[in-house]
Amino acid sequence: MIDLYSDTQTRPTAAMRAAIAAAEVGDEQKFQDPTINRLRERVCALLGKEDAVFLPSGTMANEIAIAVHCRPGDEVLAEKSSHIIHFEGGGPAALAGVMIRAIDGGAGAPGTFEATDVAAAARPDNRYFPRTRLVCVEQTANLAGGRVWPVDRLQAVAAAARERGLATHMDGARLMNAVVASGVSADRHAAGFDSVWIDFSKGLGCPFGAMLAGSRDFIAEAWRLKQRWGGAMRQAGIVGAAALHALDHHVERLAEDHDNARLLAAELALLPGVVVDPATIDTNIVFFGLCDTALDAPALVAALEARGVVMGAFDATTIRAVTHLDVSRDDVLRAAAAVRELLR
Repeated sequence: MIDLYSDTQTRPTAAMRAAIAAAEVGDEQKFQDPTINRLRERVCALLGKEDAVFLPSGTMANEIAIAVHCRPGDEVLAEKSSHIIHFEGGGPAALAGVMIRAIDGGAGAPGTFEATDVAAAARPDNRYFPRTRLVCVEQTANLAGGRVWPVDRLQAVAAAARERGLATHMDGARLMNAVVASGVSADRHAAGFDSVWIDFSKGLGCPFGAMLAGSRDFIAEAWRLKQRWGGAMRQAGIVGAAALHALDHHVERLAEDHDNARLLAAELALLPGVVVDPATIDTNIVFFGLCDTALDAPALVAALEARGVVMGAFDATTIRAVTHLDVSRDDVLRAAAAVRELLR
């Protein structure tokens, strides 16, 4: 199978499995796991933050961050396509009791927004309104096709939030993709944000895990919620070792995924009835549309899977394909050829 459904489909490499087998472990809850401790120090240095906590998933990182920054009845500002709105099961409302105000970044920069959008959306202090408390950004912007937020825009958004006394949080699910694509270090992307996390289970290829970083006081509160929500672990070093291996060996190679995504988009753009602009592919996510084709998106995805190619249908005319370390250049060409055959 050529699995382009998501970069979450990656499987540990043989070298990563060896690192897992050799991991030093201890009680993570008591800060006695040496591998997790090394990973925490590594991520703090990477992101320029005081402290960090290892978590089972990025969704838990987002939900903990929102709950630490906010109080029930508060309002969170986030771009309309963001993960916290669409793919976290209503967690912000259920777990933190907050409202989310969706910001429309506009056609010119889907998935992102400007400092002026923060100024326009933040509510004045009035007892009739929810209190605007937090601004969230998603780097990269998934539903915008893996778009990279420019660092100057991130900094401007963070500055606008600070001017209004708002906290800031970065959903860094694919932050390392943004780092590789932009050539700008992770700490510069994260500067100005009170909390940020990186995911190890996507392009970095780990079985699971994320690390949430921020100030020491913020992480102390994050630990309280991690404990309350069942996220505390024991010998977590077996997964921490995978994350350290990924940071050593799987970051720079993300450029290959980006090249493969652009190649896929270029091949698909040649096909009648397929709508995609290769110039818009920043990282490893390709959304393409179907126009006047005999098959709609769900039917094409089902037919592709029967031929050994897995993609995801987002609606009747839109398909997403994501490249990752288990997908080669040849796999991309074969996937494009399968689409071509089915659309003839």
